[in-house]
Amino acid sequence: MNHLTDALHIPDTQSERDERHLAIQRVGVKDVRYPLTLRVAGADQSTAALWTLDVALPAEKKGTHMSRFVAWLDSQAKALDAAGLARQLEVMLDKLGATEGRIEAKFSFFIRKRAPVSGLQSLLDYAAAFIAERRAGQTAIWLEVGVPVKSLCPCSKEISDYGAHNQRSLVTIRVELKSPATAPVEWHELVRFAEDNASSEIWPMLKRADEKWVTERAYENPKFVEDLVRDVALALNADARIGRYSVDVENFESIHNHSAYARIERA
Repeated sequence: MNHLTDALHIPDTQSERDERHLAIQRVGVKDVRYPLTLRVAGADQSTAALWTLDVALPAEKKGTHMSRFVAWLDSQAKALDAAGLARQLEVMLDKLGATEGRIEAKFSFFIRKRAPVSGLQSLLDYAAAFIAERRAGQTAIWLEVGVPVKSLCPCSKEISDYGAHNQRSLVTIRVELKSPATAPVEWHELVRFAEDNASSEIWPMLKRADEKWVTERAYENPKFVEDLVRDVALALNADARIGRYSVDVENFESIHNHSAYARIERA
């Protein structure tokens, strides 16, 4: 028996014609954990991403080639940025013989931060995502980051004889880049939109002098959840590199068993 000859004659059922006349907008693989190399603050950083990859399937095609998604993933050898993601989306579509499709990668990255007084250095992690999508001949590239910050309640400060309740907040920013190749937004820049507009940013490791600084900084800069979401949105509005966006702010309230929440989006 010639195994090579037999393999060449294995039926390709997925490539058969389908007679149900129903196109599929998205078909592919979901939650594939695979390595990713990013460029963060001028240095390459290795992480693991959870990938979702799909393409549009015409009505006459029975199925897509699922293994080619993983083959595309395995070919990613260089650090990926927004411009590279746009190019790689085209590579994936060509490999799958598709004209429309989507890439989403969820991952964490780290930024080395220097404490405000002591200068002590430590790494803070941020949850993030890359999204690339091609529909109707147009490609959109999105970046998303979740930034933990500190917020202090203006009302509590105003009505209390001393102190004010404060809490950790999460600012989630998703932005569409107008020109990924010529006007990119770096990950550390996206983080600063949130950290610069919070009552205070946070650090993983602080000495007592740093803790004093953070506490007083927040007290002097109180913000409702509405203030924080508006201030971040204003900063995004002022940046010509950014198209559509959404900003979500969740305050994990210290005096309630629920969160305060706000959202602004620009379509």
